[in-house]
Amino acid sequence: MIVNEQAIGIFDSGIGGLSIARQIHQLLPSENLLYVADTIHAPYGEKSTEYITQRAFEICEFLIQRNVKAIVVACNTATVSSIKALRAKYTIPIIGVEPGVKPAVFNTKSGIVGVLATAQTLKSASFNDLAKAFSTNVKIEVQPCPGLMEQVEALSLDSASTEALIKQYVFPLLEKGADHIVLGCTHYAFLAPMIKKIVGPNIEIVNTDFAVAKETARRLDILNLRSTHVGQGHVEFWSSAPADIAHKQFSMLWGESVTVFKI
Repeated sequence: MIVNEQAIGIFDSGIGGLSIARQIHQLLPSENLLYVADTIHAPYGEKSTEYITQRAFEICEFLIQRNVKAIVVACNTATVSSIKALRAKYTIPIIGVEPGVKPAVFNTKSGIVGVLATAQTLKSASFNDLAKAFSTNVKIEVQPCPGLMEQVEALSLDSASTEALIKQYVFPLLEKGADHIVLGCTHYAFLAPMIKKIVGPNIEIVNTDFAVAKETARRLDILNLRSTHVGQGHVEFWSSAPADIAHKQFSMLWGESVTVFKI
């Protein structure tokens, strides 16, 4: 296959990265995509950096064996834990995702920004460097969210239990005066409607899935790797979840019935 027509590999600990895959598919419709959900090893958020990096290497090997031309690490926790090691090993472009602290800081009126993320993301050196770089005149309040990613994996997007969990995590940020809530986990993008409903119209929800899609396009253009195919690209899904669960998860979040291969 001509390099330009090779797929873009995308991976996450589960189905959260589909929020980014959807944006890439919309922005770059002619590109072939290959998505991997490492569900059997999820959640990453409470695991060690070493464990997450090992998983990232194994998934990247799987993708590279299938001749992907670029890899999107569609997971905040995997990005902060492993992207430096991945870029040191592989020569193909590797695009990561980080919480949208920068746009939140530039647009806050109250001077207080809240961040929802996994414990592993929030304690990482990468996130703390990011927060430090943008917290000179703005206070950044962080909130770890154990259990929230699992609600998305269970497709419990509008349940009472999910609503209660979101309230538990966002109300302390609102009480501290945050007027921007940064979604620091790709899974949380699927909860954005409920979060918006809870926090109200005066609070901005900051999500970076479209920004990652734009960065993917930019990197492909720089390296002349953009597909020249006319028409819709092929999207292939892989998951380590049981087949019936994976089919239900991917079909619901992708918006149509899809085939999911077992990894």
